[in-house]
Formats: sequence, structure tokens, C-alpha cells
Amino acid sequence: MFNLLYIAGGIILYKMLQNNFPEKISEHITFAEAIKSNTAIKYGIKNMPNTGQLANMLRVAKYVFEPLRLHFGIPIRVNSFFRSKRLNSKLPFHSKTSQHMKGQAIDISSLNKAVSNADLFYYIKNHLDFDQLIWEFGTSKNPNWVHVSYVSSGKNRNQVLRSVIRNGKKIYIKFDL
Repeated sequence: MFNLLYIAGGIILYKMLQNNFPEKISEHITFAEAIKSNTAIKYGIKNMPNTGQLANMLRVAKYVFEPLRLHFGIPIRVNSFFRSKRLNSKLPFHSKTSQHMKGQAIDISSLNKAVSNADLFYYIKNHLDFDQLIWEFGTSKNPNWVHVSYVSSGKNRNQVLRSVIRNGKKIYIKFDL
């Protein structure tokens, strides 16, 4: 017996009770890379989403990652996607309310020198619906990576921030570059 989860026009049928996780979250994101974490491996943490978290991950992939990938036509690295609460607590500068724990956020980087992380950031900012978009560290010309979250149509805040370190702590400031 299995539960079926119907998401976004039939993107995936998911067999939760049998622990048969999908091979892919979307055309260009494998399930393995969506849950991969060296920190989870180091601490022996099981980093597996539940059905609600997986549903959120599918939305992020469908409404943010895949349109971005389609626009640029290049591979985009998934640095971090889903994080269990336990995994999240082991990370430096972690947020206790991180949307990664809900499957609503993804950290990405360009794998192509012709397309910068700033290019990814500005395309999302100017063309896609999102909840939060964060220019993660880096310089005024290019972030080290891009954090983007998606909740659902009509509920996204379209909040644009920049993360910086001040007095040894990560803080978020209004994006003004």
C-alpha cells in the first residue's frame, strides 16, 4: 500500500510509505542532490523530507529553478536544498527559521563562467516570483551564491536581501546594489 501525492499537474507520484523517493525533483534536479549534505554525512544525520516538504521542493524547482535553467540554458549547481531541523542546527550561521527546513529554499551557483551568480540573482529578481532572494556574501559585483525561496503563488513576499558578517554574526540587510 502507498500514499500518492499529486503535485502541480501530475509532476510526480510519490510512494511515501514504501520509502520509494523520486529519482528526480525536476528535469534538472535529482532527489539525491536535493538532500545531499556533507554535514549530514559527517554527523550521521538522516536528511529526508516528508511529503509536505517534498511538495514544497517540487514548487521551488518548478517555479524558480527550472525557469532559471531554461532561460540561461546552462547547468546550475544546487549547493543546498532540503535540510532537516537537526542538520540545519549543525551549520554555522544557521537560521532557526530557515526555509530550507520546509523545503521552500534552495542555494544555487552558476557552473558557467559566462553566467555569473549575479546574473542568476538579477534574473530571478526581475523575472520570477519568489518569497526571499538573498545575495549571499561575496562582493558588490557577485555573490558567493544565491539563496532563493518560494512559498506559493500569492503568498510570496518578493523580499530582496544581502547577507553580511558584522561583529562575527551573519545579518541580513536590505539589498541596495
